[in-house]
Amino acid sequence: MNDITVIILTKNEEANIKRCILSVKELATRIIVVDSGSTDKTCDIAKEVGAEVVVHPFITHGKQFNWALDTLDIKTKWVFRLDADEEVTPELRKEISEECVAHADDNVNGLIVKFKIYFLGKFLKHGGVYPFYRTTIFKYGKGYIDEVGMRDQTIITEGELLYLKNDCLHYDFKSLENWISKHNWYSTLETINYEQATKDDTDANLPESAKKTRKARNNLYYKLPKYFRAKLYYWYRYYLKLGFLDGEAGRIHAFMQAYWYRYLIDAKIYEMETKKNGE
Repeated sequence: MNDITVIILTKNEEANIKRCILSVKELATRIIVVDSGSTDKTCDIAKEVGAEVVVHPFITHGKQFNWALDTLDIKTKWVFRLDADEEVTPELRKEISEECVAHADDNVNGLIVKFKIYFLGKFLKHGGVYPFYRTTIFKYGKGYIDEVGMRDQTIITEGELLYLKNDCLHYDFKSLENWISKHNWYSTLETINYEQATKDDTDANLPESAKKTRKARNNLYYKLPKYFRAKLYYWYRYYLKLGFLDGEAGRIHAFMQAYWYRYLIDAKIYEMETKKNGE
């Protein structure tokens, strides 16, 4: 058993939560599910497979996770932020265990995990989707989650970051209906925090890929005309980043990310500006 607390935020994740918890059960000292009012069997399943369950009202991902850090009496050296729709592979589990031991007492305070997205029956390998990186493991007291808008990135307050080699599987798909509902909610959060989201904070201690993404979004994407930028985003993902090599799933993912999600954000930004100017 390793000196690691796994924290999983949930709401109505009965399709995923068992697979998620079992993938880290041999890795963690403690597994905590922080649920925000599930109406399905999420909490029951989590308890059945050995996790602690705490219920707390949801505001944003960042605020929810930071509440858990501040409130749940964490005593382990490491904290692992894991989403309910993610699964740690055996190879990654072994690597995490080894690196947490190797860097327990040095200046490496965060571990960056590589994710592979599952969408419409396949793992996407192109279109700028794979790999994507996120700092998900950090020493307790050395990190927190950015609470602004949709960023919810892990910020390491000091020390170094280490990239892990093996994949974490991200099952970001239950159905298109669920995907649309979730991304409609995401688009509202990003619109509400639009002014903050366009501030350049690339000096934060983030993976280089996250810094580049923020810089491109703040200094390029949001400088382009509304709606037109969604079209360019699709062309970039599908053609320049070879999303078409992922077949029909790749085409649908690129289209939905651009012409649905990104276009919807622009429409909501326009709605927000119109209401503001009409006051």
